[in-house]
Amino acid sequence: MSTAVVAVLSFVGFIVAYNTYGRYLARKIFDLDPNAEVPSRQLNDGVDFVPTQRSVVFGHHFTSIAGTGPIVGPAIAVFWGWLPALLWVLVGSIFIGAVHDFGSLVVSMRSRGQTIGNVAARMISKRARILFLLVLFFALTVVLAIFGLVIAAIFSVYPESVLSVWIAMPLAVLVGFWIYRRGGGLLWPSLFALVVLYGAVVIGVEYLPITFGENVPLFGDPNAGFVGAMKSSVVIWTAVLLVYCFFASVLPVWVLLQPRDYINSHQLLVALVLLVGGLFVAHPALVAPAISSDVPADAPPIMPFLFITIACGAVSGFHCLVSSGTTSKQIKNETDAQYIGYGAMLMEGVLAVLVILACCAGLGMGIEKDGAALAGYDAWHGYYGTSWKGMSLAQNVGAFVEGGANMIAALGIPRDVCIGIIAVMVACFAATTLDTATRLQRYVIQELGGALRITPLTNKYVATTIAVVTGGIIAMIPGPKGVPGTGGLLLWPLFGATNQLLAGLAFLVIAFYLIRHNKPVWFLALPAVLMLVLPAWALSIQIKEFYDAGNWLLFAVGLFVEALQVWMIAEGVIMWRKAKGVLPEPLPPLEPVAVTDAQT
Repeated sequence: MSTAVVAVLSFVGFIVAYNTYGRYLARKIFDLDPNAEVPSRQLNDGVDFVPTQRSVVFGHHFTSIAGTGPIVGPAIAVFWGWLPALLWVLVGSIFIGAVHDFGSLVVSMRSRGQTIGNVAARMISKRARILFLLVLFFALTVVLAIFGLVIAAIFSVYPESVLSVWIAMPLAVLVGFWIYRRGGGLLWPSLFALVVLYGAVVIGVEYLPITFGENVPLFGDPNAGFVGAMKSSVVIWTAVLLVYCFFASVLPVWVLLQPRDYINSHQLLVALVLLVGGLFVAHPALVAPAISSDVPADAPPIMPFLFITIACGAVSGFHCLVSSGTTSKQIKNETDAQYIGYGAMLMEGVLAVLVILACCAGLGMGIEKDGAALAGYDAWHGYYGTSWKGMSLAQNVGAFVEGGANMIAALGIPRDVCIGIIAVMVACFAATTLDTATRLQRYVIQELGGALRITPLTNKYVATTIAVVTGGIIAMIPGPKGVPGTGGLLLWPLFGATNQLLAGLAFLVIAFYLIRHNKPVWFLALPAVLMLVLPAWALSIQIKEFYDAGNWLLFAVGLFVEALQVWMIAEGVIMWRKAKGVLPEPLPPLEPVAVTDAQT
């Protein structure tokens, strides 16, 4: 099938879905009200609760939910062929993922910006809150460890991307102060920042790739003692990124998070436009099979693992944390929720479609691999014809970087600059998710402190320190091959299933909100069942594999997560009939909030 036809039909489908199903949910189910009070105005503190233009919130939300998930997931899943991956992205993002994100956002907004874990206490039970928060803590710890590794690996393999990614930080601070302290406009500063970012890409490619020198390898030698094992660019970059995340998490959102994500969203959208332009100019053939009959023997079965491998891009439980953790605290008009919650997920679906086409058609335009020139099916098979377990994280990302660069190069842009553009795009996606995840983990720890009555945990600096340190500990311990700095990979096999289970639990909370307000829940039934059954099925397969292999750490963690899910579902079953038509416990009276200069 023509790549152009696939792209056009997919994009038209997303547009139609937004203007039909998305509008139906906004008007008939959630009944969005332009005059409703929103948390950003009720609790405006100039730090976490800040009423913000919807274009800026969209930029933050889109870049935060995307991360590398819609890149790595589809880049792996095309092992089974491009058609199953494409169908799951289209159906999943429209009917499951966007509904999940939109519903989580609305429920949080109508609960004064509480995270989905806190909302569970009022909608289901107080025990459900603790269970939910424990699942969130585990999932976010793995996110911090693994996304730090992803960015560190990108910086190490593509040093030309480093300058552009880091220069975005001071630019964002300047834009934030210009808008919120000086009352300046948003358009021209953001366009200026965009030009600087792409100028930095060219400079990074041509003149200033940033490395730690030839004496610092990608990974340390586990047999060379502690110093030798820790001497690696991945370890150094991971440590630097986690220190950055601490400060990014505690700063007011308007100082760094909002303007940085807004600038990055422009940069990312330009990269997407270039990918689409290159796709239509080059018109590359789909060289990968529609449904592969030559799947590596060590690959897991397509059912249920396709639905676990592609999470972001179709549906991801992590998104409910962003929707209810940061985004719900910034929306200044309730009607913006459809554009941000439903629309951003569809935009992520667009990205996932482009990743599938880049990996299944862009790679076929010719690449250098192991010193040999490959093209067509050989180029695709060079990445995907070996083994499932043998394909590294860098190789997964590299399939998209190489294939995407081939497509953009069709526009006449030098290929090394194209590689820089795609590498910066991936690193920026991951960076926005990393520091947003740190802020979300801070919220989760503070809420756990409140629920368990451990007062020190409610302090944002203590909570942020715990978030960064626990993520760092997991990241720095030796991973599956004994290499320090890859510890996140130990728990990564569990993350996909846990992430999707989280989506199922979020659907449960949304359903309770609706039945308590006498709203229909029919549209949630199938998505909720799928997101509870498929991940549990995949997790049970993994638990058996861990047991057979004697991997007792993963076996114990897997059983723990499975038990939490069963317990929370049981809580839901017990409360279901009692909750119908019974409004949740009212929120406590509002307390006066300190006013800052950043309030708008």
